[in-house]
Amino acid sequence: MIIDLPDTTTRAINRRLVKARDEGGAIALGRVLTLIIDADSHDPEEAIEAANAASREHPCRIIVLTEPTGARTSSLDAQIRLGGDAGASEVVVLRISGGVTRHVDTLVMPLLLPDAPIVVWWPYDVPSNPSEHPLGQMAQRRITDTTTCQRPGRALRDLARVYTDGDTDLAWTRATLWRGLIAATLDQPPFEPVQRAVVTGESTHPSVDLMAAWLAQALRCPVEIERVPGAPAITQVRLQRASGDIVLDRPDGKTASLHQPDQPEHRIALPIRQLRECLVEELRRLDADEVYGEVLQKGLARIDA
Repeated sequence: MIIDLPDTTTRAINRRLVKARDEGGAIALGRVLTLIIDADSHDPEEAIEAANAASREHPCRIIVLTEPTGARTSSLDAQIRLGGDAGASEVVVLRISGGVTRHVDTLVMPLLLPDAPIVVWWPYDVPSNPSEHPLGQMAQRRITDTTTCQRPGRALRDLARVYTDGDTDLAWTRATLWRGLIAATLDQPPFEPVQRAVVTGESTHPSVDLMAAWLAQALRCPVEIERVPGAPAITQVRLQRASGDIVLDRPDGKTASLHQPDQPEHRIALPIRQLRECLVEELRRLDADEVYGEVLQKGLARIDA
């Protein structure tokens, strides 16, 4: 069900949500958080689709802020999506323009679920300081995505300077499976120190930088990045040890092969993670990701830009 509310107010939106709930058009119980999506002037549909999919594991109210391009007057148009158009959630799309854009925190406050955690997600433009952003100040978790930035490497280092507990980035989440496989491999004998590591991947993909920073911080060894234009994200991690190299190789973005000394080759399904998978993972935790914070603040400084 889709309900359009042109030239409206937050009070009218709330009344319409209550009416829809009373009419049986929405299931209100069991929602665990409010997810605010700040899409700025971008088309929000891809982000809404990912949030709807994530809501099936994390039932929530989704509030989407978007600014139509070319609008000259101050206005608030809303759209409420329920039922099959909203996954396991309620979606409230707010199209704001003019002076309304300067008060986004006041705008969304009446629509927040009472006594529920708040997560803010910027799927496109990364704010200069997420924790100081008007929306970020009210949130327990703040999710950015540097893979959508024009200069991801610079965006990562800007975020490192202003990191606050509760910040995270989907570029970090996209490398979760790589980190898990590498950690599991190093937990097996022989327990030798890694002398040098090499991370190969797409030239500007921030997951490549974060993977290298994690290795540098965790292993305290030199880490080199080999940048390949057009590669499918991370394509290879090579760990050099005295007994021989450990190589996790994924040239096609789908299946990886693990090579270890004196062991047969292992084939592992390792597809590039989709946006909805990453969002689901980040919504599972509302506490600070201490490892990410350490990698962002200290690990990046250990690798070459």
